[in-house]
Amino acid sequence: MYKRLMKHQEEGKSILIGSNGAGWMGTGFLSAVKNVPAMEVAVVSDRDENDAYAALVQSGIPESDIEITDNVNTASDAVRAGKRVATGDITLASKIDAIDIVTDVTPSPATGAKVAYAGIEHGKKVVLINIEADVTVGPALKKLARGKNGFYSVSSGDEPGCITELWDFVNCLGYEPIVIGKGKNNPMNPDANPDTVRESAVKADKDPFQVASYVDGTKTMFEMSSIANAVGCRPMKPGMTGPEADLSTISGIFALEEDGGITKFPGTVDFVQGSAMAGGVFITVRIREQRIQDDLHYLKVGKGKYFTFFRPYHLWFLEAPISFARAYFNGETTLVPLDEPVADVMTIAKKDLAGGEILDDFGGYMYFGRMDIKEHASAANALPAGLAPGAALKNPKKKGEVITWNDVDLDEDSVVVRLRREQDNLQAI
Repeated sequence: MYKRLMKHQEEGKSILIGSNGAGWMGTGFLSAVKNVPAMEVAVVSDRDENDAYAALVQSGIPESDIEITDNVNTASDAVRAGKRVATGDITLASKIDAIDIVTDVTPSPATGAKVAYAGIEHGKKVVLINIEADVTVGPALKKLARGKNGFYSVSSGDEPGCITELWDFVNCLGYEPIVIGKGKNNPMNPDANPDTVRESAVKADKDPFQVASYVDGTKTMFEMSSIANAVGCRPMKPGMTGPEADLSTISGIFALEEDGGITKFPGTVDFVQGSAMAGGVFITVRIREQRIQDDLHYLKVGKGKYFTFFRPYHLWFLEAPISFARAYFNGETTLVPLDEPVADVMTIAKKDLAGGEILDDFGGYMYFGRMDIKEHASAANALPAGLAPGAALKNPKKKGEVITWNDVDLDEDSVVVRLRREQDNLQAI
């Protein structure tokens, strides 16, 4: 891939990307792409065009080389002239002929769905750095792309994409996956909110809502639902089990119950807690052949018949450009959901809530996300957590109760709500 990028660069060509999001993730993605041969972010959008402009300036683009506009013709002329575009129209990049790939680099299902929908409608390749949107409406976006002979994928870098690469590795070798998952970066606390994490968030220069969404588990639930829906693995119970583990204990913990572990069936998705594996991704496999067991033992992978393959890091948006290169040169997806999801993230009240309140964002004060199998979520009529931000709560809810579709009023004109309703109707037929 590096050789293909260098050849593209030597030919004076570049993969042109339209990227939505000028926050911590979006600006990080800009920095990452700067170092990649033959690739550039030509359009940056954000609901506040000033933030989009500031992101480009921060990335080192001279002010004289930035065009601020929502006009398609003006933006197209600027891109052809080698300039960058900053815009408040999050669908503008999809309408510019020269743009090859569009992406959303936010945790918002609403903006991710809108960007992806526009990209597919205008014939662009879509590579999302937004697993929340994928969990919420990924199958609908995949179906839309397939119907238009288009392209939809989630990037590598976040845990689901990185696990997908491990999944390909172990399955190509014929090893039996028992559990797939991630190492959680912090202890699970469903009660976490921006106030309880504010001190650590400020020290890390991060948004307290974002940090709280990690601690309360919502982010983990979205991540593991995304990979579950891509490969068909299922959680053993609502919210998964999340045991404490390290590399010396994980294979034994996640052995099947018949062999002394906790795993109820092969093909499970879960996570582990503890600093030893924090930030990494893993797949625990079962190997029956004595010769391969002996060889893996000799190679210090483990011993017995359960072995865990572990990647000790994920680089999120920093490694996402590789997925963009795969998409551009090979038409190769990194992660796409199955036609029918096997898991969903339900909305659970974080405290007692009164009717008439507007639900806040992920990591806020009002709810958290809990993963469960799709059948359970549907039976509970659970509101997908991806639709919760901004929903108007009609009925009071007690702490710990599932917030249902019937409990809220939604913006029925929004792309994400329309796609989700279409997706659920198709699955019900």
